[in-house]
Amino acid sequence: MFSLIIPVYKNEDTLPPLLECIAGLYERLGRRAEVVFVVDGSPDRSYDTLRALLPAAPFPAQLVALSRNFGSFAAIRAGLAVARGPYFAVMAADLQEPPELLVEFFRVLSEEPIDLVLGTRASRQDPALSRLSAEGFWRLYRLLVQSDMPRGGVDVFGCNQAVRDVLLQMHETNTSLVGQLFWVGFRRKVVSYDRQARHGGGPSGWTFRKKLRYMLDSLFAFTDLPIALMTLVGAGGVVVSLLTALVVFAAWALGDVPVAGYTPTMLLIGFSASTQLFSADILGGYLWRTYENTKGRPPSLKMLHEHFRKEPTP
Repeated sequence: MFSLIIPVYKNEDTLPPLLECIAGLYERLGRRAEVVFVVDGSPDRSYDTLRALLPAAPFPAQLVALSRNFGSFAAIRAGLAVARGPYFAVMAADLQEPPELLVEFFRVLSEEPIDLVLGTRASRQDPALSRLSAEGFWRLYRLLVQSDMPRGGVDVFGCNQAVRDVLLQMHETNTSLVGQLFWVGFRRKVVSYDRQARHGGGPSGWTFRKKLRYMLDSLFAFTDLPIALMTLVGAGGVVVSLLTALVVFAAWALGDVPVAGYTPTMLLIGFSASTQLFSADILGGYLWRTYENTKGRPPSLKMLHEHFRKEPTP
């Protein structure tokens, strides 16, 4: 069975055409699919609309309502937890992903030795400013967080039960689901698609504030770049402090410091600043390792385990 997970937030107007699209997708999948709708604390009538329309839908469906808006990643995880699988895929409710992409996801997962399929945008039918913003965001993400990230970014994915089970074991809140997908590894494949325009032309909820939060969560959860930058700044500060102390001491030795007490004061300030910066670097290293351990991620993930028997030679 194929399980399609759809987080829903402020999608009341797109739900009727979405259900029509899924009905056609259900037929293309040989009527071997279920759909899990997760209403993520949506303030509109998305839940009531789905509850009224789903009984007449031609495909099996589950309807989950979260107690408040937890974010799309949390909604996706909630859908994965109740989906029956063994193959899973995520689709947005705004009809920006073509049905052919989901068909390809499930084909790859069921026919090829692939555990994880990532959908990346080859092109997008968005306003020019939105395209430039997205391209800049993913370029920065590739540079700072994950160099393996496709240039078009990743918004949708498909996976088998092994990947799903590992994702559900990672109980992290301020994190990135896409970052987790790259962290778990497994055998993955990237599928390109042309992103369609938002149905109804409404504004995207992917605001600058959310992008900034997403970038910061990814930085702190999947890279030690902040600590590395802190170490570099600290090391630079130590060098500058020591050089300043040497210059002041040389000026005092040459008699160019007429103010009494100026030289020891500056030397003490330079020594104290150097010590504090160096201590902060050490503490930062310990804090980073403590933070990594509190995540509870397993030290390794087993993908395959095969036994072979070799008959002894007579």
